[in-house]
Amino acid sequence: MNKTCKFTIPALCVTSSVFADAEATGGNSNLMQMLFMIGFAVIFFYFIIWRPDQKRRKQMEQMRSSIAKGDRVTVMGILGTIDKVEKDTVILSLYQGGKMEVLKNAITDIQPPVTKEKEVEPTEIK
Repeated sequence: MNKTCKFTIPALCVTSSVFADAEATGGNSNLMQMLFMIGFAVIFFYFIIWRPDQKRRKQMEQMRSSIAKGDRVTVMGILGTIDKVEKDTVILSLYQGGKMEVLKNAITDIQPPVTKEKEVEPTEIK
């Protein structure tokens, strides 16, 4: 017989009895460990994903409900000024006089209305 064969057979016998003992006594602890890990994952996803997303959605809904005529908005990359606010949609005035009707839920950014300040004429410096 080989030397390696002499050492592997006793090693297999010892490890198999150790695993048999662990399986016989560890059934409840494996279940508790699995339940603990599932509970930890649920709590982790709640605080990392669901809760911040709820706050962000609530903030966006509040921002969309407070829009008024004259606000500058971004709708999916399109910039415009609100011309008219309806129940679920808004009418945007675009650059060069075009108009577009979009859903309020598509608005991604709102900026306050731009006030036109009087242009100050530059003075000549001599």
